[in-house]
Amino acid sequence: MDYRPNVLREREARRTFSLYSAMKRTVDLLGSLAGLALASPVLAVAAALIKWEDPQGPVIFSQTRIGKDGKPFRMYKLRSMYTDAEDKLKELLDRNEINGAMFKMREDPRVTRVGRFIRKTSIDELPQLINVIKGEMSLVGPRPPLAREVAEYTERDKKRLSVTPGCTGLWQVSGRSSLSFKEMVELDIAYIEKRCLWLDIKIMLRTFKAVAGSRDAF
Repeated sequence: MDYRPNVLREREARRTFSLYSAMKRTVDLLGSLAGLALASPVLAVAAALIKWEDPQGPVIFSQTRIGKDGKPFRMYKLRSMYTDAEDKLKELLDRNEINGAMFKMREDPRVTRVGRFIRKTSIDELPQLINVIKGEMSLVGPRPPLAREVAEYTERDKKRLSVTPGCTGLWQVSGRSSLSFKEMVELDIAYIEKRCLWLDIKIMLRTFKAVAGSRDAF
């Protein structure tokens, strides 16, 4: 039996994926550098407001997240919660509004007034562009989970960890926090199986629209 057609198809698929990976990384670098430059005035104002409301805490909040192939890294955000937020989480776990390995609460008492605005508008996510420059994240991909969330993952859930996590993704532009954890996982897997540069561009464009509406963010 002649296996050459299969070998050629596999070789072509590898070439196509390598080209996509190189182009994706280029878009990530150029997009994140441009994004930080354009967003710098917004970041400066947000930092001042965060300090004004809660002077004791830092402006930047970093947290260990799980990246590609289960590798941990420090993810950056503008701080949107009070400084004792992590300590109070255990008291709120039974009020989780999402079924599955993720915590979401619409009226989370740990969130500051400034925090509610920057979360609603996704301004708090802008420092993750630094993670993109470092190669720990991409502009588009599944959101990086916490270690305690990964500990509850099924084998299917773990497929989310097979690619570099992103600042935005398919589930963020398909309902944001209104989706169940299972729906989020299925959308992430669908992205992983179909990912290409054109899909990434469409998701980024839809992200701007989703953030402008911001009805389902909390």
